[in-house]
Order: sequence, then C-alpha cells, then structure tokens
Amino acid sequence: MLKEFKNFIMTGNVIDFAVAVIMAGAIGLVINGFVADIIMPVVGHFAGGVDFANLKVVLTEAQGVEGADGYVAENAIRWGAWVNTIVNLLIVGFVMFIIVKAYNKTKAPEPEAAPSGPTAEELLTEIRDSLRK
Repeated sequence: MLKEFKNFIMTGNVIDFAVAVIMAGAIGLVINGFVADIIMPVVGHFAGGVDFANLKVVLTEAQGVEGADGYVAENAIRWGAWVNTIVNLLIVGFVMFIIVKAYNKTKAPEPEAAPSGPTAEELLTEIRDSLRK
C-alpha cells in the first residue's frame, strides 16, 4: 500500500497540482497586496479621498470598553471591504486571462487533417477502367 501511495504521489499530475496550489497562494498574496496598496488608494483618490476598506453601515454601536467585561463589539455591514474584494476578483480574473492567453500562444497549433483522397474502392475502379481501355 505504501508503494502504491508513493507511485500516486510521484505522478506528474499530483506534483503539478501541488505546484499550482502553492503558486496560486503566492500569486493571491501578490494580487491582494497590489489591490490593497496600489489600486484601491488610486480608486479612493478619484472617489474623493475615500478609503473603501473602512466604509460600512453600522447596525449596532460598540458598547463598553474593549477588553472589559460586558464589552459588545460593533455590528456593521462592511460593504467597502466587499468592494475591495470585487476589485480583487476582477484583477485576478484579468491576470488569469492574460496568463492563459499567453500559454495558449506558446502551444503549437494542431496540424490540420490531411485532405482525404479517394477511397481504395475508387482507386481500384479507376485502375480497372484504365486497364479496360
């Protein structure tokens, strides 16, 4: 059983998948940083200096002193963070589109099927007719 597991793990598909998952995590961190630190400040600047991450609709204010007994945290709908997530999704989708498009360009085009010629019966009929003449 251990040998079968080793053969399974060492196949190309499992290793390729593991590398893809690790790379996706790293790319996700880079893109999240890009959105949070570069894109959203620019969007906020053109939206009048708004920081989208802090936009929310407060349903219940915080009560008490944080860390003390009886403290109740603020209850809010953080729609600005959701806007950041949507922008992040669009950027990730665009980056993945560019990567897949570049990958598809590197693949060799599939050869076109050779034009089909006459069948064996047609060739034999043609030879027979030629011999009759």
